Amino acid sequence: MADLSRVSGGRFLVIGRAGMDLYADPPGTRTEEATRFSAALGGSSANIAVALTRQGCRAALLTCVSDDAVGRFCLNQLDYYGVDRRHVRSTGGEARNSLAVVETRIENCQSVIYRNGAADFEMTVADVEAVDYTAYSALITTGTVLASEPSRSAAFRAFDLARAASLPLIFDIDYRPYSWPSAGVASEVYSRAGAMCDVIVGNDVEFGFMAGDYSHGLDCARNLAKSAQIVVYKRGEHGAITLTADGEFASGIYPTHALKPTGAGDSFLGAFVAALSARRPLLDCIQRGSAAAAMVVSRVGCASAMPTIAELDTFIATHPGPTLTSDSSL
Repeated sequence: MADLSRVSGGRFLVIGRAGMDLYADPPGTRTEEATRFSAALGGSSANIAVALTRQGCRAALLTCVSDDAVGRFCLNQLDYYGVDRRHVRSTGGEARNSLAVVETRIENCQSVIYRNGAADFEMTVADVEAVDYTAYSALITTGTVLASEPSRSAAFRAFDLARAASLPLIFDIDYRPYSWPSAGVASEVYSRAGAMCDVIVGNDVEFGFMAGDYSHGLDCARNLAKSAQIVVYKRGEHGAITLTADGEFASGIYPTHALKPTGAGDSFLGAFVAALSARRPLLDCIQRGSAAAAMVVSRVGCASAMPTIAELDTFIATHPGPTLTSDSSL
């Protein structure tokens, strides 16, 4: 079990994809009716890295991008947001960068993801073995990186190397069924990853999937908390349940006027980990993650919507919450 106090160093290695998001413009437009789109950095891991840098931390991304205009767009965007990309490798051939065509809508929001021959799945064991893990405060990964080879084996090799360097492992479940060959394979791989990690964050659907029964998600989270130091079981509008060796507690959400459903999970994780890095009390960390999620769903974009420390502090000081619903008890 790693020493979680190490995260206070504030320098994080994030494994996983960076992609291009195309938003139908103006907000509210359906994709099939759009005549113009705005481009933004996307991909769950890249979003998390941006969220961390906006919260005053340092973040490096470990992944592959396509050696083409879209891949170079992602590299330029990482530079723009101050994300260290020394561990991002451009790969040629038929590999293509992740691309998402997204709407800024709440009702019937459509998100079309192009992931065939995804460049980020080309990450190899050699890529992760080239990293000096002692230079970082923690390793963060999302479940998407585990969906295909050679990325899966590379990620588990990175887990081993990070553990050898005494780094805490932080795992955002981030289950995307379309990336996996089957639910059975996904469940087995997620269980293996979860057993290795110190901090695990996911929503009720993702924990339910891991449990093999969506009604037993909280039981799965409680089981993982026997080995992990912190498990955060998010329940959407009903808030979250946080589990540690000391027990469990419920927390609420910050009400907001949402424009879209996307980006909440990435912003939550970034602000949550940044707060851990600042040695804030655990409940405060959860609440800052919840506030950041509320901010991002009320803004256009994902990476571009991640709040700064000052913006997050102002939001928390001027907005009601966090509120608990009648269904938010343990």
